[in-house]
Amino acid sequence: MAVYEYKGLNAQGKALSGIVDADSARAARQRLKAQGIYTTDLVEGQEKRRSQGFSGLSARGIRPMEVALLTRQLATLVGAGLPMLECLTALVDQIENSRLKQVTADVRELVKEGAPLSDALASHPKVFGDLFVSMVRAGEASGTLSAMLDRLADFRENQVELNSTVTAALFYPVLMTLVGIMILVGLMTFVVPRVTQVFDGMDKALPTATVILIYISDLVRNYWWLGLGGAIGIWVWLARWTRTEAGELVADRIRLRIPVLGKVVRMVAISRFTRTLSTLLAGGIPLLEALGITRQVVLNRVLADAIGRAAENIKEGESIADPLAASGVFPPMVTHMVAVGEATGELESMLEKVSDSYDREVTTTIGSLTSILSPIMILGMGGVVLAIVFAILLPIVEMSGVVG
Repeated sequence: MAVYEYKGLNAQGKALSGIVDADSARAARQRLKAQGIYTTDLVEGQEKRRSQGFSGLSARGIRPMEVALLTRQLATLVGAGLPMLECLTALVDQIENSRLKQVTADVRELVKEGAPLSDALASHPKVFGDLFVSMVRAGEASGTLSAMLDRLADFRENQVELNSTVTAALFYPVLMTLVGIMILVGLMTFVVPRVTQVFDGMDKALPTATVILIYISDLVRNYWWLGLGGAIGIWVWLARWTRTEAGELVADRIRLRIPVLGKVVRMVAISRFTRTLSTLLAGGIPLLEALGITRQVVLNRVLADAIGRAAENIKEGESIADPLAASGVFPPMVTHMVAVGEATGELESMLEKVSDSYDREVTTTIGSLTSILSPIMILGMGGVVLAIVFAILLPIVEMSGVVG
């Protein structure tokens, strides 16, 4: 059964696109017609691969949790003793995400042509990545593919959970900041100008606080476009600059040095490093190869460079703990646990314990930070609004004193 990518129209004339499994192009058109879709374009997946120079589909639109669930389901099917083609066919039939369905169908076609699962997955590096492919390849070589897939699913689920914890914790402060900015802009644009109109006919000089408030209000009303354009320009420039080698390194150094938040960034990166390395080593991946893969997933250039230097030193016969400690990036607890793991031959379990410890610490720190940050932000917003009210009321109070 082949995979076809189609474009078509439904009965209402709405444009549709997706993929369909069928034995032939004619069967694919008939299947789509039965679904009420008039086909305007139909291309077999492998033809498109050959004609366009296929280099893997984008991971856009595919959530990490969906890949974790796919991995868990594949591990279950493989563990049940089903042939790989049947496993992949079952997955294609039940996947709802059209993008992931297309990726899985393409992997199935490659396996059908005789490629190992690891090579088929490697054709979609943006979806699966080096770690995933290396673990699957190790599982194929050792005959423990089901166990490797289970371990990969555990790893993926843990990473999704950690990322969700960080994202959820940051959501409220970011939302509060945006709402606060909108409120302040609204006050300066609509409220303050109308209230301060009563001061236009006053002969007496206005208080300094009121003058400053009126000046800021005029700037916001008359030059809001300049501020918005400047903010967008700075954002775009920073986004491009941080993609450069020097910019990425500077940005990652700054992230690690931000008070409080820098600690969280460091803990998340170390947790990702230790869990990834533990997963790879437990899967039978050689240490140097595992470090090379881990370096790509820590998502922090400072730590990645430290891991790279450690790998170079290990090539010269050193242990892994010494170069990590010499880098000054990793806390003593991490390097000590790594040293103990090397000495006892239980490096994988020690790394996993470090990762579990840091995951708990990240959750605790973020919870404490959120509970402290929320009232601080509310008090800050209240203080700004109070300052605006004070600047508005001050001349009125002075006028009342003069009248009295």
